[in-house]
Amino acid sequence: MSTQADPGSSIVIIGGGIIGVCTAYFLATHPKYDPSKHTITILEASSIASAASGNAGGLLALWAYPSCIVPLSFKLHAELAKELNGAERWGYRSVQCGEITAVTSASKISSKGNGNLGKEHSKTKKGSKATLPKDLLSWLNPSTITAYDPMSSPGHTAQVHPRLFTKAIASEAQRNGVTITIGRATALNTNSTGAIESISYDDAGSSKTLPASTVIVAAGPWSSTLLPALPSSTVRAHSIIIRTKAPVSAHALFTSISTSPRSTAATPEIYPRPDGTVYACGATDSAASLPQLASNVSIDESQISALHQQISSVSPVLADADLEAKQACYLPNMEDGGGPVVGRTKTKGVLVATGHTCWGIQNSCGTGKVVSEMVWEGEARSADVRELDPGLWGL
Repeated sequence: MSTQADPGSSIVIIGGGIIGVCTAYFLATHPKYDPSKHTITILEASSIASAASGNAGGLLALWAYPSCIVPLSFKLHAELAKELNGAERWGYRSVQCGEITAVTSASKISSKGNGNLGKEHSKTKKGSKATLPKDLLSWLNPSTITAYDPMSSPGHTAQVHPRLFTKAIASEAQRNGVTITIGRATALNTNSTGAIESISYDDAGSSKTLPASTVIVAAGPWSSTLLPALPSSTVRAHSIIIRTKAPVSAHALFTSISTSPRSTAATPEIYPRPDGTVYACGATDSAASLPQLASNVSIDESQISALHQQISSVSPVLADADLEAKQACYLPNMEDGGGPVVGRTKTKGVLVATGHTCWGIQNSCGTGKVVSEMVWEGEARSADVRELDPGLWGL
């Protein structure tokens, strides 16, 4: 949706996750931003990267979805890493990526959870029983692996440490004039003409108001509390971080692990990181409702235990690793399985950027870039994102 660019003087982004932070960064580095005329504020309920952006895997892939924004975002990730020393600051690097099928001798492999992260829709499966790459022989147990399928071409998959990336970009946004305010947004307030004029928010029990001429709702699964018409849904995802005693190669793995060819398979994802840790995430569930704050997300210890057992069953190196963190977060999904939703809503001055599912880190830079163009130039210019227009969801 194209409209005349008139953001006014007070721009507020609701949400301090990677979508909100990248939006703030690209708004503040746009040539039309003038700190003597404009203010840009991130309004965050808990802390920067406190939700999914701090607990995600950080996989970047040209084979992700939706295709209208993936190439732009993948390219911007590489450019930001080069410009801002991302290899050192947030662990940016290219990785190999593949899928293993394994049958283990473990007495019981629990498949706790009732869903997956959704990445399987974009896998490039070769359909052949390939030989296990040499780099994986040093940390996987080859006797358990029945098949390996490469999932991407060289240079088409990369990774970041999502919490470090989000905090680094937030710091760069602040350096360019962005202000971060801690408070939980409770209402979008409009004037007599129906245009946005302020945001009500809760600050440790005290009700406050923040003036706003342009608002970008980028609060992930909490976005629907401000936009009730948003047809969103959410699921909880658990993950762990372990520190290995032996080196693990830069090879992201999607897995299917079972105790027999006909038993129910567990499907954890395993992402080694350059800091000597390994991130692993398991199945999703809907057993606990979305809490009011990210800081109140609960962890199901049985899910954590099952996940740890699953990855240990295919790797003695992972089995011998020290558990450093147990995590859980909620993913922002759309009820129809589509999304994300990016663009202007029917309320003048209000934009939305949410519903990025498991690809929020991957698509963060592209989302921030096109939203900044919508605000400053009236329309997205770097990518054709009409299929993400909020109007398609009735907003």
